[in-house]
Amino acid sequence: MDFRKKDKADIQDIFAHGAASYLRKYPLCTQQRKALFSIMHCRGSALGRHIDKCDRCGHIEISYNSCRNRHCPKCQASKQQQWVNQLKSSLPQVRYFHLVFTLPHELNELFYKYQRDCYSLLFKASSQTVLQVASRPGFLGAQTGCLSILHTWGQNLQYHPHIHMIVPAGGISEDQIEWIASGKKFFAPIKVLSRVFRGKFISMLEDLAAGGMICNDFASLKAQLYKKEWVVYSKKSFAGSGQILNYLGRYTHRVAISNSRIIAHKQDKVAFRWKDYRNGAGWKIMQLDTLEFMRRYLLHVLPSNFYKIRYYGILSLANRKEKLKHCFNLLENQCARLVHRISQTYHTFRNVCPHCHEGILRFYAILPPGSG
Repeated sequence: MDFRKKDKADIQDIFAHGAASYLRKYPLCTQQRKALFSIMHCRGSALGRHIDKCDRCGHIEISYNSCRNRHCPKCQASKQQQWVNQLKSSLPQVRYFHLVFTLPHELNELFYKYQRDCYSLLFKASSQTVLQVASRPGFLGAQTGCLSILHTWGQNLQYHPHIHMIVPAGGISEDQIEWIASGKKFFAPIKVLSRVFRGKFISMLEDLAAGGMICNDFASLKAQLYKKEWVVYSKKSFAGSGQILNYLGRYTHRVAISNSRIIAHKQDKVAFRWKDYRNGAGWKIMQLDTLEFMRRYLLHVLPSNFYKIRYYGILSLANRKEKLKHCFNLLENQCARLVHRISQTYHTFRNVCPHCHEGILRFYAILPPGSG
């Protein structure tokens, strides 16, 4: 295959081409079947169409419906921008750290078998680690918060569960009268975070195993896990919520691989770009059989109704109105006045009418599949 020039192949084309063969070879759970169908038929006749009507001149536009499946690469861009705009106005304007919590590969099989339970433990252990360490007087000595995002893939599409997290560079003092800012480096040594995270996660996993829910031979697994140094990675701090959210926005609604990384789909082979972080070798090209590419992609379909973005501490939804408002008041006294609009929940995109160029196209009606 000649990889020098990108063809027009995308994930939808690849799935449509390989679906019949894939379904004969591999069993799929309900959520994987839904994802497969949605990606194949997104913005196609099978999902029907809808009408948008200009609120000024009455001009009508008819478009195919999107599938809105969170694993579809075509449906994530608008959701990502909505999320970024919604959150920008409700985060304190301070520096932020980007942390990544990863797990030893020995846990991969267990995680995939018990996804809902294990993913929840990963969220819980990583968030408790940050909040507990931040509260210690020897480190930050303050109440902070974090925003956590679950990813389950690596650049090569293999199964690799990990948490991306943003943490404010500071927090509210115990007496609630000041904002304590940290330096440019993270407020605790990464080795401390790694050890605390390992201890918390293994303890929580042991409690789950004791209840008979997972893992028959937990003692052996526990010994293996404690022999390893767990990895928590910290990137340099970002100045202000706008910068970190624009950066993190690329992570929130990302799917396992974007269409932009796919180079070619020819002769039942898929070629795509991937970054070799482990060996520091930069960008490479990987070639997989179509069915293997689909198998790896569908590994990352999440359980139904599972929230992959979660908020903790002063950033939690329960604390938005009280503690976050208090943060803004403290910061307002210490720096410039800030605009805070917590009540904003959605960003409205202006879809300008192509006919009169003045009105806004607004949803008018649904046309079901098969309608003329």
